[in-house]
Amino acid sequence: MDPIELSLFASRIEAVCDEMGAALRRAAFSPNIRDRLDFSCAVFDAQGELCAQAAHIPVHLGSMAYAMRGIVSRLDWRDGDMVVVNDPFLGGTHLPDVTLIAPLLLEGELLGFVTNRAHHANIGAHSPGSMPISRSLDEEGLVIPPTLLVQGGQVDQELLARLAGGRSEAEGDFAAQVSANLIALARLRELVQALGAAGYRTALAALNDYAERLAHSALAAIPEGEYVFADVLDDDGVGSRDITIAALVRVAAGKVVVDFSGTAAQVPGNVNCPLSVAAAAVYFVFRCLMPRETPACAGAFRAIHLDAPEGCLLNAQRPAAVAAGNVETSTRVVDVICGALAQAIPDRMPAASHGSMNNVAMGARNNVAMGARNGAQDWDYYETIGGGMGAGALGGGLDAVQTHMTNTLNTPIEAMESAYPLRVTRYGVRHGSGGAGQRRGGDGIVREFEFLAPAQVTLLTERRRHAPWGLAGGSPGAAGENCLNGAPLPGKASFSVDSGDRVTIATPGGGGWGELFHRRDAEIAE
Repeated sequence: MDPIELSLFASRIEAVCDEMGAALRRAAFSPNIRDRLDFSCAVFDAQGELCAQAAHIPVHLGSMAYAMRGIVSRLDWRDGDMVVVNDPFLGGTHLPDVTLIAPLLLEGELLGFVTNRAHHANIGAHSPGSMPISRSLDEEGLVIPPTLLVQGGQVDQELLARLAGGRSEAEGDFAAQVSANLIALARLRELVQALGAAGYRTALAALNDYAERLAHSALAAIPEGEYVFADVLDDDGVGSRDITIAALVRVAAGKVVVDFSGTAAQVPGNVNCPLSVAAAAVYFVFRCLMPRETPACAGAFRAIHLDAPEGCLLNAQRPAAVAAGNVETSTRVVDVICGALAQAIPDRMPAASHGSMNNVAMGARNNVAMGARNGAQDWDYYETIGGGMGAGALGGGLDAVQTHMTNTLNTPIEAMESAYPLRVTRYGVRHGSGGAGQRRGGDGIVREFEFLAPAQVTLLTERRRHAPWGLAGGSPGAAGENCLNGAPLPGKASFSVDSGDRVTIATPGGGGWGELFHRRDAEIAE
């Protein structure tokens, strides 16, 4: 394919994903989707192979790229249909991330799919925010197998009502997801019609081959060998501590195999994850080593393979609890792969970043005080909080940012305080929390919530016991801290609060890079 034509095709198919995301954000009702941007959009071919994605959330996109083939092969697709699914063991991440898949058919021929995945703060768990400290999948909310939400262009209103649980905000979010897919189908149909079905398939093949060449070039630049690294999760919230994630990264002939055989077995708590989530973390690290212009399609990942024994933490089996696996364990997998690759390409890999999405879920059931305020009986809120970025050979880590597997914004204080009985009494940089070194790690964040009505709160956080490590002699970043009215809380906790109570989250800093100059070195440098 002509290089200019291929470049135009890559931009056009990526633009489909961008417009899908813009439509979803504009139409969504909840702050979680509208303000925090906890959603992702992608296009797949008829076999479920990734064709393009927007620059959204890595853990969403990588898991879809790994598992869509299995999902689409299970169903008989018809024009005007749209399937909803959130089952983590069928290509999902955790239950709040709900995916809508719509097929593109032209003259009866299946040519591909448009897909969006969005986080719903209430997916039916007993705990507000649907991020409980759970021991099984069923405790985490409503499990949705691949089910027709839209059939022949008509929404199944009974199913929609069951999914939304009678909440108008949730119904609005589902409607936004449906609308976003419809817009994406229209744009993708225009592209296919302009090229013809055969021309479209040819362009996809060329795009994947181009991505594979760029990926092979990047992977071939990593010295061949075997690199081993291990790290631990603090705990699973129900008694298991220091849970090992170990990887052997084997690089040879421009191909990579990641073997997680040394990883701990799945645990009773919810830090387990399906293999698709572990794959997303692996893909993310290697994608960051590829040239910026590498298309985000299946060809970019053909040379990357992973193995995780069934029943281990990273290939958990049903009905394992997985709510925190998507957010916390995926982040630690990134640390492990970065630690292994730092042995091969030390000047290209950063120290550990804050290593947690610092999840805060809160809300109330039958909250009379809230009802008196705006007519609503229940409320659910969820957000992730950033921290410090790890430093590298070329520069220090950024302060107060989301890193690695999440790519969301903070929730604006004005949006939060106008929608929920909350007041943010402190929000700023946690100065001095970044690790020292020639390149200093980024500082974390301090975010403090005051409750204006009774509520239930759940915290799922990591790096509270094991600080983010430094590299090349750099110091670790400061571990995170959680407090209720100034009293320390564990990293994973669920508790009730009264009006006037304050919860403070101090997130970890990033690790430093390089040993500090000694006085004599500094004098010579001057």
